[in-house]
Amino acid sequence: MKTLQIGLGWFPECAGGLDRYYYDCCNYLPQANVEFDGLVVGSNTVESDSEGKVKAFATAEAPLLKRWLKLRSSFQQQITQHDYDLIVSHFSLFAFPVLNLLQNRPLVTHFHGPWALESDVETQKLIAIKVKKLVEQSVYKRSRQFIVLSKTFRDILHHQYGVPEEKIHIIPGGVDLNRFNIDISATEARDRLNWHLDRPTIFCIRRLARRMGLENLIAAIAKVRDRHRDVILYIAGKGVLATTLQQQISALELENNVKLLGYVSDEQLPLCYRAANFSVVPTLSLEGFGLIVVESLAAGTPVLGTAVGGIPEILQPFCNDLLFAGSSIAELAAGIDEALSGQRKLPSQNDCLAYVKNNYSWKTVARQIEQVYQQAL
Repeated sequence: MKTLQIGLGWFPECAGGLDRYYYDCCNYLPQANVEFDGLVVGSNTVESDSEGKVKAFATAEAPLLKRWLKLRSSFQQQITQHDYDLIVSHFSLFAFPVLNLLQNRPLVTHFHGPWALESDVETQKLIAIKVKKLVEQSVYKRSRQFIVLSKTFRDILHHQYGVPEEKIHIIPGGVDLNRFNIDISATEARDRLNWHLDRPTIFCIRRLARRMGLENLIAAIAKVRDRHRDVILYIAGKGVLATTLQQQISALELENNVKLLGYVSDEQLPLCYRAANFSVVPTLSLEGFGLIVVESLAAGTPVLGTAVGGIPEILQPFCNDLLFAGSSIAELAAGIDEALSGQRKLPSQNDCLAYVKNNYSWKTVARQIEQVYQQAL
């Protein structure tokens, strides 16, 4: 089966979960007999980085209209040169401008999240939210089948966008065990990162945005510090809240307990997971899957998460002690305190690895995706 897959960005250049998923699809779907050609925004090195599979139609900085026009030109060139069985969308913004070029080619949508609803949570203007939803709905009306990462996203797609449930297929995200299961100890990982070697260490990687719950997490650490003076939280990620979070850290006098790392490279991320006693995902809303949950477990590191969106779908079948009672400051503080005090029984490194291997390997995920693609033909 030959597919043309329209993404957002190219993972080595963009650090988002959608971009990581697209990147992994590019690498693993060919093993399930799905040929992968792709179009994304990015630099002129995308094509060489992907061994010719993926091309950048414009830079991420280009104005939207220019990106759309460049995409239409690149898309037309691809479908003229290749006989694609299937067109695949990973982001509505870039599927929308080529809808009238599809002709009779079937379209499958990977629903990575409600773009309009996420904008609403992050307080964008009402008119922008309405336009985004119209773009999404236009793409979804044209799609034959949908792939979502969790029951939560299935329900949003069905109830908020009116997509029939029989068209929606739940396939969780996959993870590369070879990448995250590094053969070093937590102490060695901390030493390589220049982190404190002998302090209780927590790691969190998130886009620094409102719905991620980072303000609550930092406030919770102020409470945890009363009993665990040496606790240290490392937060990785970029976003609009960077200055706000740093101000909060200073106001709470947590400079010795909370460190904002900024962007963490793809090479360093497994080290960060391995270095921690446990990681934390404090999301407040719209967490469709939580790839970082699976990544942490793949590194052998337990992860405490809020019962939001797809997070409990991953953690509940594995270990109930990994779920916070809620997402409030007090509930986060209580859960972290219990984990540090041993009141919560966290799974071992081997248990974490075995769970991921049995449930979230890309080999299994790729086969499931291929089966949905076949249904759309």
